Amino acid sequence: MPASTPPPSETAGLLPGMALIAMYLLLMAMLNAFAALRGTFGTGAAKDSIFAVCTLLAVGVFGLLRLRRWGWAVVTAGCLLMAAGYFYGYHRTRIAPYIIQGLFALVFFLYLSRTEVRDRLR
Repeated sequence: MPASTPPPSETAGLLPGMALIAMYLLLMAMLNAFAALRGTFGTGAAKDSIFAVCTLLAVGVFGLLRLRRWGWAVVTAGCLLMAAGYFYGYHRTRIAPYIIQGLFALVFFLYLSRTEVRDRLR
């Protein structure tokens, strides 16, 4: 085995950052899903699309927790889309917390893109 690759025992398991991101995204998905069911986003297609995205993100989080590559892909795309949505919300409304939440989502995306994270997936 080459010296550059760590033994399999060191690359197994969930990193603490991955668990934190998964918990945060699961919480956000649940809050937005309940808000969509309550009618906060309207009653038309917006409500259904928000509920569908939240469901997809929750499924992706559980895939990430099982260290599946498809779960990682869904969560990574979700972080990038969430960051883009927050930046767009800031652009339209100029409400400062949107930019802070967008930066957090962008940091989560960059963390999930690291090779240490990708090496642990099956």
